[in-house]
Amino acid sequence: MAILIVVENPRDWPLDIPGVAVVAARAYLTDPAWGEDRGAKVFNLCRSYRYQSLGYYVSLLAEARGHKPLPRANTIEDLHARGLVRLLTEGLDELIQRTLAPIESDHFDLSIYFGRNVAKRHDKLALQLFNLLQAPLLRAHFERHRGRWQIESMKPIAASDIPDAHHDFVVRAASDYFAGRTRKLKKRAAPRYDLAILVDPKNPEPASNAKAIENFQKAAEAVGLQPTLITRADYGRLAEFDALFIRDTTFVNHYTYQFASRAAAEGLVVIDDPESILKCNNKVYLAEFLARHHLPAPRTLMVHRGNVDEIIPVLGLPCVLKQPDSSFSMGVVKAETEAELHSRVQALLDKSELVVAQEWLPTEFDWRVGVLDRRALFVCRYYMAPGHWQIVRHGERKGDYVEGPTVACSVGETPEEVVRLGLRAANLIGDGFYGVDIKQVGERCLVIEVNDNPNVDAGNEDGVLKYALYREVMGVFLRRIEERKRGSAR
Repeated sequence: MAILIVVENPRDWPLDIPGVAVVAARAYLTDPAWGEDRGAKVFNLCRSYRYQSLGYYVSLLAEARGHKPLPRANTIEDLHARGLVRLLTEGLDELIQRTLAPIESDHFDLSIYFGRNVAKRHDKLALQLFNLLQAPLLRAHFERHRGRWQIESMKPIAASDIPDAHHDFVVRAASDYFAGRTRKLKKRAAPRYDLAILVDPKNPEPASNAKAIENFQKAAEAVGLQPTLITRADYGRLAEFDALFIRDTTFVNHYTYQFASRAAAEGLVVIDDPESILKCNNKVYLAEFLARHHLPAPRTLMVHRGNVDEIIPVLGLPCVLKQPDSSFSMGVVKAETEAELHSRVQALLDKSELVVAQEWLPTEFDWRVGVLDRRALFVCRYYMAPGHWQIVRHGERKGDYVEGPTVACSVGETPEEVVRLGLRAANLIGDGFYGVDIKQVGERCLVIEVNDNPNVDAGNEDGVLKYALYREVMGVFLRRIEERKRGSAR
């Protein structure tokens, strides 16, 4: 198994760790050769894990390639959420107070190198923090308030910030870690049968309309769950519930992801789970993921500043450009001329180190296969908006948009290949709730993307199953809560 340490510039890497290859981040992202070794293990030691930076994409694409990166992309998001860091570490309060009691200053930084600290008396705390937020090099900052220590932040340590006197220790700690000497923490289980449904009454494009939310509430009560509508102001209430159903539009750099992460940390059943949000919300991840698993998809090119000139030879014109975290047809543009292509690519690259470009495949409609718990729940045909090449045509003002018609189809009457491909794509992501978009071009079926948090609107997606669709969703919640409850009782 190859062990890769990925950094911005290998020439600046100060440590010599036996049996490890040091790789430039940009090379790892753009050179196809690095994706061929399915058994590789990636340790992401980039200076920054900022959203959509090189460091962010190293972990995201490493997961898509099956390289089991450290840190994982969801850990990166956790590190950026101060409230979530405190939540994850609150169970360590006694250990923190006992370990840091001898320190005279009111401020203390704990350096964590692959789960260890140079001072043996701090080793247990270092390991516990590493088990919660697994990044190779971490620095935890503590402050004492009214006689009690409190963790203020946890951040990655850049290689250049490792003191020279610590280099030998870091090499030993890394070598020990590569040998497999780690421990993991157990997850907490949920105690009660209450369902939180997260909504945003002000969202002009919610995942479910008001009638659908009402149907979900009725179905929850019918199967024995107590539903409660919550909003972003109810973050502190999550521990009151057994499950969380997110019906606001999800994004990674967004409060919906924080809700999902905290709910998962509290032991709730969560749809959508944070890992599904993370994977499905980034077109770069999905493009790499689909390619790795050999799912049919439109011709695709991962665009960075060094290969913009390859777009036309590979894809031709017109072509489609996608902002990595685009949704509801926003952040997705068509380029018809070379001048338009370069202008739009540069605008997207100003926001993200990588952009997805795909061949343009005009169709009358896209298939949507709704998958829950690894089963096809519903199928729809989403027709293009009138006079437009996308399902949704947005106006100049926020919330001003026109949608094409939605026609619900029975699963049994849908082309078998559409359903099979939708299930295959969704089940590779997980066992959550997904909407797989598929284009049918002649006899070919191509996966466009896998969406978490799929739309369920009364009068659209429920056109065939009607109320039974809502009962199916709530039945999955009930079963998962009961399974978790039985597991915690053993």
